[in-house]
Amino acid sequence: MQVKSPEFKAPELKDLEESPQPLVAEFLGTLLLVFFAVGAAVLAGEYIGTLGIALAFGFTLLALAYTIGPISGCHVNPAVTLGMLMARRLDLETAVKYWIAQIVGGIVGAALLFLVAKQVPGLKTSEAFGSNGFGDRSAVHINTGGAFVAELVLTFLLVYVVLGVTHKVAVVGFDGLPIGIALATIHLIGIPLTGTSVNPARSIGPAIFAGGAALSQLWLFIVVPLIGGVLAAVVHMITHPQPNTAADAH
Repeated sequence: MQVKSPEFKAPELKDLEESPQPLVAEFLGTLLLVFFAVGAAVLAGEYIGTLGIALAFGFTLLALAYTIGPISGCHVNPAVTLGMLMARRLDLETAVKYWIAQIVGGIVGAALLFLVAKQVPGLKTSEAFGSNGFGDRSAVHINTGGAFVAELVLTFLLVYVVLGVTHKVAVVGFDGLPIGIALATIHLIGIPLTGTSVNPARSIGPAIFAGGAALSQLWLFIVVPLIGGVLAAVVHMITHPQPNTAADAH
């Protein structure tokens, strides 16, 4: 007797529209990503270094992929949601709801992290607090153009991997593994450059509480990841064309 392994069923778009669960999952997932992954940089950066921070982002996303992936797809990132929208796996109304849930989740996660950070004597949060930046706020002083290109390419990789390993909306089975590895790799490269955004919701929350130059430079970490998400979706449609089922039937 052959025993089949359990299968995860990707949620249909109508299920996403009618149930609040995916929105709650996106809110909670983004909150936890910011609190734990950005928290690794804010609270433990000097102890774990760039490698530790990169692994914190990758492992947190990997854990969330298996936890909320079957519920919402575990986008936890407006750029990923935009890529899904461009790939016609989401409708516009659902995408907007996801964006709101993600941004609010990122802000709440940053607020909780800020509350903890304020209990640590001598810990600087002003214009820092795990926010992204370029110029004087970059470890290698990368300029605006360099930051633009870096965030574009890094976001492209993340969204392209997500689109490539998933079907429909959800993250199922082993889909989370390459996504988590990709995010960790992206941070290994991006932390010295910009602190690594590739996620507007991840950038907005910490910037609000950091203030100053973190807010004045925030535009780049909102606009460029979204462009990267669109570019990834366009390239994915070229490299992974959807089969014409009608034509195949004849």
